[in-house]
Amino acid sequence: MKVLLTIVLSIFFTACTSPDLQNVNIDEKTPEGLYNLANYFAKNSRYEDALARLRTLKNKFPYSKLAVEAELKIADIEYDREYWPEAETAYRLFKEFHPKHERSDYVSHRMALSQFNQLPSTIDRDLTDAYTAIRYFEDVINSYPNSKYVAEAKEHKNKTIKMLAEKEQYIASFYFIREHYLSALLRYEGILTRFKGLDTERGALYGAAVSAYEIKEIEKAKNYLAQLASKYPDSNEYKNAKDKLSQ
Repeated sequence: MKVLLTIVLSIFFTACTSPDLQNVNIDEKTPEGLYNLANYFAKNSRYEDALARLRTLKNKFPYSKLAVEAELKIADIEYDREYWPEAETAYRLFKEFHPKHERSDYVSHRMALSQFNQLPSTIDRDLTDAYTAIRYFEDVINSYPNSKYVAEAKEHKNKTIKMLAEKEQYIASFYFIREHYLSALLRYEGILTRFKGLDTERGALYGAAVSAYEIKEIEKAKNYLAQLASKYPDSNEYKNAKDKLSQ
């Protein structure tokens, strides 16, 4: 039995002796060996094997400097295999326990991306988590203004805001088409207040002008029409709204 076990272990470590592991400590009785094996398994998409070594490292060597790196590596593995909720949780916990870590900007950005990647692909579904994603991206932008991740954080924040604006436009149009003009007007006004300068503004101005006109708020309708004339004078939205209000 001992001979068989020796042969199995020999085969295992021979297989592991790839260019990545040559001249590298892979002794699982040491934190360095566990971490090196975890890296090897992760590079070869053997995620469960990698996670097992990292968790063993954390449990057996909690005071090793590699124990902290193991926590971050666990989060990275969850991210790499697109387990977004698990990745978001792992990065968030890492940040809570190690707020002064030298890669805190990276951790915060990955946490934000993990949340972003959980958002639905269509705007007709629940976008409540979008507000959390925006808050995470703002943390990267405001807390680490010199970080190399700021540009990407701004880009994804804007994408998330656009999704929310399109969601509001979708709901406003739902009411508008069904001639529930008061409800539509409230939604359009919300878009104009919260999402200034986005592509949804032109449609929101048109919807607000017509909705206000339909519920006899003529001065408000004229105000929205004037904004359309000022900002989008050549648009179909302005032409159609003008024709409607002239009736």
